[in-house]
Amino acid sequence: MTNESKIIGIGKCIPSKVVTNNDLAKLINTSDEWIKQRSGIEERHWVSNNESGSDLALIAANEAILNAKIDKNQIDMIIFATISPDHYFPGNACFLQAKLGISGCPALDVRQQCTGFIYALSLADLYIKQGIYKNILLVGAEVQSKGLDKSDKGRDVTVLFGDGAAALVLTRNECRDPKVDSLIFSTHLHADGAFAKELWVSGLGMGNGDALVTRAEVDEGIHFPRMNGKVVFTHAVRRMCEVLNEALTHNKIAITDVDFFLFHQANLRINEKVAELLGIPAHKVFNTIQKYGNTTAATIPIGMYDAIKEGKLRPGMLVASAAFGSGFTWASALFRY
Repeated sequence: MTNESKIIGIGKCIPSKVVTNNDLAKLINTSDEWIKQRSGIEERHWVSNNESGSDLALIAANEAILNAKIDKNQIDMIIFATISPDHYFPGNACFLQAKLGISGCPALDVRQQCTGFIYALSLADLYIKQGIYKNILLVGAEVQSKGLDKSDKGRDVTVLFGDGAAALVLTRNECRDPKVDSLIFSTHLHADGAFAKELWVSGLGMGNGDALVTRAEVDEGIHFPRMNGKVVFTHAVRRMCEVLNEALTHNKIAITDVDFFLFHQANLRINEKVAELLGIPAHKVFNTIQKYGNTTAATIPIGMYDAIKEGKLRPGMLVASAAFGSGFTWASALFRY
């Protein structure tokens, strides 16, 4: 018997405000057909007024803790994956900790963009396997809508992103049979900073002159994200295929033995191409991008939540997950739910 990480609770929070492709067409030069053809997205949810990432995370976390059937004070660590923090500092994990009404346990943010959830999962898994912490609250939450360029200049990025949050509670579990018991088999993380400027926000930082941001930079719009779509698409397909194969090879598992695939939801066409190249049947791939868009670090746990609620992800199933994002970063995880 070995100490392994087991998922014992999950929660989700999606803002109530729905933004359809036709709604966006009223703001920028686009259309429902154009967006669906290129990304598969039909609608997304955006926050209203003062809602923040930690607000969404609080709702998701409370549901996850309730489902885990533990007291919130039994949480030994909070790991919060996000690239849309409530404030410049401190990190969202501390704000969530305060809103949960707990204190003392470590709380840290993981800022790895669309791969943030798997990077965070790898940390949680290691802390649990080493016997350092027993119960870890793992959160992915994003409010991207407030930072998008809602003009024609930002069209290619703006149509892709939505807001949302999801949370998991992982606990230490004695694994008796890896063919049956819930556990994280392995995670695999990579990055190549040579491509950092292919998808980035060039402003709002300490790398531009002598100020965090200037009026001229705001007028220029460099505080909004920009993307080289073709380069991102090509690298995403290649790297996600590679890192999925890495996880399978590491664990000596055939791709046909995997019951369920949870991919990051950046673009439906990316996921379809990955499935085609690896010979994965469509019924094994669960996509949510149609109704949520790209919710960055929240995407994979949101998909997990929906798949469980729809009865498509069931206890005992072998799951492979992969993501690719800005950095460039890419990662995979293999686990039994």
